[in-house]
Amino acid sequence: MSNPFSQYPSGQTRDRLAERRRITAVLGPTNTGKTHLAVERMMGHETGMIGLPLRLLAREVYDRVVKAKGSRNVALITGEEKILPASARYFICTVEAMPLDREVDFLAVDEIQLSADRERGHTFTDRLLRARGHAETMMLGSETARGLIQKLLPETHFINRPRFSELSWTGSKKITRLPRRSAIVAFSADQVYAIAELIRRQRGGAAVVMGALSPRTRNAQVALYQSGEVDFLVATDAIGMGLNMDVDHVAFASTQKFDGRQHRPLQVSELAQIAGRAGRYMNNGTFGVTGDAAVPSEEMISRIESHQFEPERVFQWRNPHLDFSSVSALMRSLEIPPGRPGLARAQVGDDLEALSRMVRDPDVSACLRSPYAIQRLWEVAQVPDFRKTLASEHAGLLTRIFLFLMDPSTEGRGHIPEDWLERQMGRLDRTDGDIDILAARLAHIRTWTYVANRADWLHNPAHWQEHTRAIEDRLSDALHERLTQRFIDRRTSLLMKRLRQNEDLMTAVNGDGEILVEGEFVGRLEGFMFVPDPRAEGEQGRVLRNAASQALAGEIASRAQRLTTAPDADISLSEHGRILWAGHPVAELKGSDNVLLPKVELVAGEELNGIARESVQTRLEAWLRVHVAQVLAPLVALRDATDIEGLARGIAFRLVENLGSLKRESIAEDVRALDQAARGQLRKHGVRFGAYSIFMPALLKPAPARLCLTLWALNRAGAEEDAFSKLPAPPTPGLTSVPADPAAPSGFYETVGFRVCGTRAVRIDMLERVADLIRPIIAARTYNGGFIVTPDMMSLVGCSGEEFASLLRGLGYRSQVERVTPPKTEETKPEEAKPEESSATEETFEMAETAFTGQEETENSAEAETPAPAEEAAVLDGAQTNEASENEESSGQVEMEIWRPQRRRHGGGKPETNRNRKPRRDKRKTGEEQEPRSSKSPRQSERGHRPQQKQDRKPREREPDPDSPFAALAVLKNRVNGNGS
Repeated sequence: MSNPFSQYPSGQTRDRLAERRRITAVLGPTNTGKTHLAVERMMGHETGMIGLPLRLLAREVYDRVVKAKGSRNVALITGEEKILPASARYFICTVEAMPLDREVDFLAVDEIQLSADRERGHTFTDRLLRARGHAETMMLGSETARGLIQKLLPETHFINRPRFSELSWTGSKKITRLPRRSAIVAFSADQVYAIAELIRRQRGGAAVVMGALSPRTRNAQVALYQSGEVDFLVATDAIGMGLNMDVDHVAFASTQKFDGRQHRPLQVSELAQIAGRAGRYMNNGTFGVTGDAAVPSEEMISRIESHQFEPERVFQWRNPHLDFSSVSALMRSLEIPPGRPGLARAQVGDDLEALSRMVRDPDVSACLRSPYAIQRLWEVAQVPDFRKTLASEHAGLLTRIFLFLMDPSTEGRGHIPEDWLERQMGRLDRTDGDIDILAARLAHIRTWTYVANRADWLHNPAHWQEHTRAIEDRLSDALHERLTQRFIDRRTSLLMKRLRQNEDLMTAVNGDGEILVEGEFVGRLEGFMFVPDPRAEGEQGRVLRNAASQALAGEIASRAQRLTTAPDADISLSEHGRILWAGHPVAELKGSDNVLLPKVELVAGEELNGIARESVQTRLEAWLRVHVAQVLAPLVALRDATDIEGLARGIAFRLVENLGSLKRESIAEDVRALDQAARGQLRKHGVRFGAYSIFMPALLKPAPARLCLTLWALNRAGAEEDAFSKLPAPPTPGLTSVPADPAAPSGFYETVGFRVCGTRAVRIDMLERVADLIRPIIAARTYNGGFIVTPDMMSLVGCSGEEFASLLRGLGYRSQVERVTPPKTEETKPEEAKPEESSATEETFEMAETAFTGQEETENSAEAETPAPAEEAAVLDGAQTNEASENEESSGQVEMEIWRPQRRRHGGGKPETNRNRKPRRDKRKTGEEQEPRSSKSPRQSERGHRPQQKQDRKPREREPDPDSPFAALAVLKNRVNGNGS
């Protein structure tokens, strides 16, 4: 095989051509004007060519040269795009796509230090060694390439270009603290998107630039940044390769990158290349880190600031003279070592990997019978994997293309079928989907764009080039739109820009309270509180508030005036203690020492101030006093009553403090001590003395009950900051009982007029009506001092079965199954006392009711000398029990569940039930001699033949208490008997 370096000028030939084709290496850091110099020098010649590292940069330079020389004279050649006018004199190319067979007067290669790159370096090295202009050749790059260039091309003339501006370190800053005109650099798409999203929320938005973007999308994004519509740019390291933008600060969000094999720290030269984008021309720039990026060492920072980097050690090289006589010869020629100091054989690239996989296919191997076929195979293998798929999948696609081209029917001169190509592109010609989907479609279409620019592979290459370009443009526009929608808030960006320019903004408030700035919605005025658009956060929210402040001041003053003169009906109180006006909260209630008069705290911003704020405060406090006085009129009247004295005044005070209801057992001693006159004073103000509760029936209506709950929540001990956050839902109006929530705080149900009995909470007035049904049954002794549950009782409280049984147990009743004789006549529901009847009947029953519920103590009282019906049943003599035993099997007796009140042990012990009583001995079972049965009935026996212990009872030593309930019952009985007679 011939010497691979025989093509390079050497010896006397090189000396003769040195003067005419001298190479100039223009080296230096970023912002030295190297690329600008090369373009100007190129346009100074009749013909020229420049190779650039990125398609994006090539497009930028192409647009610049077109403006100066006209589109007919300028060609753009990249792997995916070819604009090639017939009269083209200047060729703007990517380095890989440079047509070296064209002779030009001037030739330049930018970023020549990339010759050391493991993936692309061999292409840059080849251009360094082979690409020449007839009149002038220029290599542009970093100072790190000087040593190797001088070693490989000793005749090179070096020019060092100093940086126009200074680059300095500013340390680590949060993203929200970065200065305007900053570029944040990350090394993955996910990280770029996350940072751009954060900036949108905090600072109004950011443009996004990545190497995977099409030139059209990239240029549209850069235009947003350059125009000042956004002040931030989030990019990958693509911006380090000559993209010229007005960046003042570069912030690294990471100092590591994935290089295709592993995650590694960035080299100092790589950091400097990117950081050097800060500061354009004579403007100084700064760099730093942000987020979780590691802070570089002081030595690294110093080297970046002074542009002192380690020189490159080797350039990557691949043999340009390939042998296509056979596949094995091609492989060997690709693996030839350079054999020259300063060069290293390039690693296996994607093209060589694809070639190795393709030749394993038997159909492909069958086609490789000529150097032409092997050369065509190598051309197909060099199609870039823009999709970044698996190597096997990429090789499979290339195999399909190669077999089309080597169709036997065309003697190896075939083309890709147009119908097949149309199907491939049809899948991509869609603009729906999110950013990732559109970016993936763009990557796929780049493959077909590259294929379309291989003229000898297609029947009609011009058509397919136009078709792929149109699809790419549509996808690029859609991707730009998605990026803008997701990462830029145009409204806030415009506001921030105009505020910086100190321009007056047109602001207004419409009828719905929406605040518009320059016709854009920026927030809403709810009551006296400005609520900014929820999409605006951080700096964005501050800008919106500043922009809306002009409209807020006048509108809030006008609203304050309207509220102070508004009628009471326009103001309301919510269940959560907020005062509402025009449908919006204007104040919140807070607890105070006076349960009926909580504090009023305005819900308003700083815009409501001065006299206007004081007038609103005074108006709402006055409204609250009137509202409480109207809804809780009976309670307010009780509080302010002057005709209640003595112990009754104390009970009234406790009723007010407990918002209209008290458990009777909690004030049993005080109630027992009240005389009839004192009771009358309280009844006059709507207080009812029930068997279980002392309450005001007027407060059980929905509106008073709801307000009582609000006041109770504000004033209850240990209430949280939000007094209503953990309260269960109150009972629905109209219900007489509900399942009791075990998590409800103590006092909750009593405040809304309910009492917890077992598993249910029962409205206290319905509970008293149940007591009214139970009392006469017990008094009649139909069931020996007990009662049975009737449908009327259950219907009053809206429950039955076990729920009603649990309710009775909660009231202190216990049940026992007994054999009893049902009454001969159907029990009738007792008539309720009519309003016009004398209060004596109501008073008498209220005073007597505690005897049947076991709620009052009987020790040392006059009532203790006269047994209550329940107790009386417990002390019947043995004769009754014996007689009941003999009549167990008599006809008419049935087993029934009998409920009786618990007995209370004297001294406050636990209640006794019938089940706790000691069973009497049955003499018939023990064999003891039985006394002769009396022929008299049990009642007669009780009256005429009482056992000895009853007859020997100590006579009563004092008269009955005239205030006892049994004395009142006796009076009532006399009245009834008198009326009957």
